[in-house]
Amino acid sequence: MPTTALLEAHWEDIDHVLLDLDGTLLDLDFDSHFWQSRVPQAWGAARGLDAAAAQAILQPRFDACAGTLPWYSTEYWSCELGLDIAALKRQDAGRIRWLPGAQRFLAAARARRKRVVLLTNAHPQALAIKHECTGVLDHVDASYSAHVLGAPKEDLRFWRALRQVEPFDAARSLFVDDSATVLCAARAAGVGFIRAIRRPDSAGAALGHEEFSAIDALVELLGPD
Repeated sequence: MPTTALLEAHWEDIDHVLLDLDGTLLDLDFDSHFWQSRVPQAWGAARGLDAAAAQAILQPRFDACAGTLPWYSTEYWSCELGLDIAALKRQDAGRIRWLPGAQRFLAAARARRKRVVLLTNAHPQALAIKHECTGVLDHVDASYSAHVLGAPKEDLRFWRALRQVEPFDAARSLFVDDSATVLCAARAAGVGFIRAIRRPDSAGAALGHEEFSAIDALVELLGPD
């Protein structure tokens, strides 16, 4: 059995299963394509620029916001770029899809009577669009957006705010995410079981995640059939 799989003894020590959305449950390819291609194309077209030139201008602005609430906000970027980001996401919604095995893992976790909670930096507008396409919220017991809690998952303030609305024993919780920065924050918050996703984007390269036990997909936590 892979060392990253959860043994029966592990499951007995877990009450809450805390899961990221994009790159853990859903394919990050949608977001990668959206911000690297769709947005530069739309923004550039309004300014007589091709997508490559537009991306070169926009990337420093994106980088400056990385890891902050504005970076994840559809409302912020709609205002900043003069685009209807939510409408553009709906136009591209055909690319929104589950990562392989994610639904099976969710069903298995709930069958074990674990409380399954979605923790996402996604703006509520973006989450609503992804739910419309996948029904993802129907597979969890609760969901919390960083925009409602007032801080991104990278920030310990997120984890403190989360405890106010979703009381949980961090030491008896499993958290899975693809972001090393977020995983470090979860560790600092005392989460007892942490796994990193190596392949959040089906079209992208695998991530290293040297600090954490890593899996390609959530379903690996269930071990062999």
